[in-house]
Amino acid sequence: MRDDMKHMRPESLMMSYGYEPSWSEGAIKCPIFQTSTFVFKTAEEGKRFFEVAYGIREQEPEEKMGLIYSRLNNPDLEILENRLTLWDGADQACVFESGMSAISTMLLAHLSPGDVILHSNPLYGGTDHFINNVLTKFGVKTLCFNPWDDEQTIIELAQKEAGNKLKMIYLETPANPTNTLIDIEMCSNVAKKMSSEEQKVLLAVDNTYMGPVWQHPMKHGADLVLYSATKYIGGHSDVIAGACLGSDEAMIPVRTLRTFLGSMAGPWTGWLLMRSLETLKVRMDQQARNAAKVADFLVNHPKVEKVYYPGLLTEADGREFEVFKKQCSSGGAMIAFDVVGGEKEAFTFLNSLKLAHLAVSLGSTESLAEHPATMTHADVDADLKQQMGITEKLVRFSVGVEHYEDLISDIGQALDQING
Repeated sequence: MRDDMKHMRPESLMMSYGYEPSWSEGAIKCPIFQTSTFVFKTAEEGKRFFEVAYGIREQEPEEKMGLIYSRLNNPDLEILENRLTLWDGADQACVFESGMSAISTMLLAHLSPGDVILHSNPLYGGTDHFINNVLTKFGVKTLCFNPWDDEQTIIELAQKEAGNKLKMIYLETPANPTNTLIDIEMCSNVAKKMSSEEQKVLLAVDNTYMGPVWQHPMKHGADLVLYSATKYIGGHSDVIAGACLGSDEAMIPVRTLRTFLGSMAGPWTGWLLMRSLETLKVRMDQQARNAAKVADFLVNHPKVEKVYYPGLLTEADGREFEVFKKQCSSGGAMIAFDVVGGEKEAFTFLNSLKLAHLAVSLGSTESLAEHPATMTHADVDADLKQQMGITEKLVRFSVGVEHYEDLISDIGQALDQING
């Protein structure tokens, strides 16, 4: 970054950072580099590029890494990744073709047979399945802790069940779909206390629910941050992508494995996400304002039993409120709520929506509603779902950029269809 731009905020730099119009005939926007391979000026240059790309030697301080092949690097991908690092203050970012690709590649890059991963509950259904049904096939042991567990309880669990085999702590906060908050700083302390000179325990945080704007896990001790970039980063329901960010030390294994798995995003995906980053802050700010209005409406509706939304937390909520104030700058735009009744009543509400769409995913410009227990979290253990509050009466609502009065009107008429 140029010295005269260091003081600027990420939302200002999203228009131009990492790109010079002179590189592309003066085009003000970065073109789509739809190419599989790149030409070397000399054979010696090609040799240097491959030495760095395959880790044969370290990149020199003033050496610029050249382009080789779009499985390794592509201008659209590199510029996008450089811009993504600005939001979280990361050294590196890797963009993937899906959020699950980012999560699974990161886990496989850092975990080996015999290692233990300790994760929070609840997790997104796909992540829960990969950790508990796929990693275990590779000899990785999994442990979980509850959102209400304190630091000492988690340490005692880790010492008893993992000992010096603990390699990673994995969090999702706010948790999908209940908006449960986990103290990132507390978990960072656990990771430090469980680390040794021989092995550092990594802390990875799925920050999809808060996006790059409302929460910055690395400021609270996280080594790695993960996103389903399909959500707020993409924000238009037209691209599937994922991202993993972190320190150089934590990202080198991720980037290396991505090269050999071939799971990096293509130039079209990179270009679409660059476009979306330009309006990320504006979109998310509007969604947060709308969500606060919708949450206030739901709290007072007779057909709603309980609302799960961080922006409604008060001092009476104790520890969770303190965590919210410490690590979140907004209540976000994801709301979950229990309707009065069960699955039948929840389905009646969902089937009656007119403006909001009945669909999974979240963080997009349009509002989306779904039923976690039978949709996104259908594969999660039944007892765990009940314990974590993912019940038949729970509805998840992703608030979009529509006018909040129209959203409230639509939600109200749908709730009115519930009998009783």
